[in-house]
Amino acid sequence: MKKITVLFVCMGNICRSPTAEAVFRRALERSGLAEHVEVDSAGTDAYHVGQAPDSRAQRAALKRGYDLSRIRARKVLAQDFECFDLILAVDKPVLASLRRQCPSNYADRLALLMAYAPPSSAQEIGDPYYGGPQGFEVVLDQIEAATEGLIALLKKTLRIP
Repeated sequence: MKKITVLFVCMGNICRSPTAEAVFRRALERSGLAEHVEVDSAGTDAYHVGQAPDSRAQRAALKRGYDLSRIRARKVLAQDFECFDLILAVDKPVLASLRRQCPSNYADRLALLMAYAPPSSAQEIGDPYYGGPQGFEVVLDQIEAATEGLIALLKKTLRIP
């Protein structure tokens, strides 16, 4: 069976998308989907290529048991649009940037991550970079909510109870 591939994307790949990658990895392990799904993260911009996630994002994530320390920022590559089945943006500006870069035959792979969250949730994950520690907690809350919905969909798609 071919693995499903998922790419989380934010602007610089140091706050929101590496957090989503780590949260989703743990959810995959807990749900028994880890062997069926591959996950990565990237940024639309190359500001932080090669850098570790923001220390505030790492601290907030570690408090909840997520380890971001091995993730390194990278920029979205042209081949990502072909290689990943789902390319999930954290907000509308990131989604718009991805749409500008994406070949039209892969456009159906693009979506907002929060589309998988409960209907009453926010549509976008705000950038916590210029705020305080509470912003990173909100990001985690939102990503955890969206991850639950995404895991449920993948279980149905893969027909795993």
